[in-house]
Amino acid sequence: MFTRRAALISAAATALMLATPAFAADDLKLPRQKVELVAPPFVHAHEQATKQGPKIIEFKLTIEEKKVVIDEKGTTFQAMTFNGSMPGPLMVVHEGDYVETTLVNPATNTMPHNIDFHSATGALGGGALTLVNPGEQVVLRWKATKTGVFVYHCAPGGPMIPWHVVSGMNGAVMVLPRDGLNDGKGRALKYDKVYYIGEQDMYVPRDEKGNFKSYESPGEAFTETEEVMKKLIPTHVVFNGKAGALTGKNALTANVGENVLIVHSQANRDSRPHLIGGHGDYVWETGKFGNAPEVGLETWFIRGGSAGAALYKFQQPGIYAYVTHNLIEAADLGATAHFKVEGKWNDDLMMQVKAPADIPAANTN
Repeated sequence: MFTRRAALISAAATALMLATPAFAADDLKLPRQKVELVAPPFVHAHEQATKQGPKIIEFKLTIEEKKVVIDEKGTTFQAMTFNGSMPGPLMVVHEGDYVETTLVNPATNTMPHNIDFHSATGALGGGALTLVNPGEQVVLRWKATKTGVFVYHCAPGGPMIPWHVVSGMNGAVMVLPRDGLNDGKGRALKYDKVYYIGEQDMYVPRDEKGNFKSYESPGEAFTETEEVMKKLIPTHVVFNGKAGALTGKNALTANVGENVLIVHSQANRDSRPHLIGGHGDYVWETGKFGNAPEVGLETWFIRGGSAGAALYKFQQPGIYAYVTHNLIEAADLGATAHFKVEGKWNDDLMMQVKAPADIPAANTN
C-alpha cells in the first residue's frame, strides 16, 4: 500500500532523480571527518570557529519506525524517526563544508522515506535523490553555502509529506560561519553549552469514548490520523517527542554565568518560544547567522518549517520554564521544557522584600 516508490514521489521529483548525476566518491580532494551523532537535546562535539579549510563531514541517519509513549497518560504514537529520536539529531558543520549523509532505511521498516535539507540547494533539498524503500540506503552530498540553523525532514510526496513530518521525521542542521558567531557588529559571541529543542505537533485519533487510539503499525494509523490532521488541531504539542521529555530529571542544566545557545525548530507550525525569567540576549529569529541578531527579546517567533537560535547568559539560579507562549499549548498540550540552573542568587536583580502575610487591618485613626 505504501511500499511503492512511484506512488509516493511526484513526477517532478522523478525527473530530477533521472536528470541529476550521482556524486563520485573521490571527486573532491578534501579531508573527511566522520561524526557520531547524538540524540537531542544534546549536540555532537564541534568547533565553534575553525581555521581549517573545508571538509567532507560524514553523517549517518538510520530511519526507525516505532511505537512511543508521548504523555503521562501512556498514550502511544506510531512514530517515524531519524536515528530513533524526535526530533532527529542536530548536525553541525561550517560554511563551505560538504555534508555527506548516508540515509539508511532498514528492511524492518514498512515505508519508503527520504530527506529534504532546507539548508541544501537543488533536487528538492535532496528529497528527489534520497527516496529509499525498506532494505535500501543512499548517500547524498551537498555543499553548505548558507549559514544558520535549518530544518530537515522527510518529504516522500503528496499527503505522505505532512504525515511523515508530524510523525517525527524532522530535525535540524546548524551551519556555523567559519569564524564563529558574532553580534552583527564584529564582536565574537561564544556559547558554553548548546541544546537542541525540536517542537512537535501530533494528531492522535480518539475512539468513540474519547480515548486516544493505539495502532500496531504506521500504515494502520494513516487514514484516521490524516482525518485528525486535516482539522489542524493538534492533540499534543511537545518538545523532543514527549510531554515532559525535558523536565524533572531530564531538565536541561546550566550554571549562572554560562552562555547557552538554544536551537529551536518547528517543521510544521509557527511557534513563539519564551524563557520564563530570562531573555534572548541575542536571537537569530529567522535562524540565519548572516543576519545581525536581535537583542534582549522576551519572546521570539519561529516560522513553521524553520529553525531559530537564541543565546542567553543565565544570571540567577533556579528552575526556568522554556515554553511556547501559546500558553494553552505549553500548559495543556505539553510544550514545556525546564532549565535547572545552579549558582549564587543575586539580590540586586531580584529579591522578595516581604514574605506573604495577612493584609494589615485598615488604620481608622
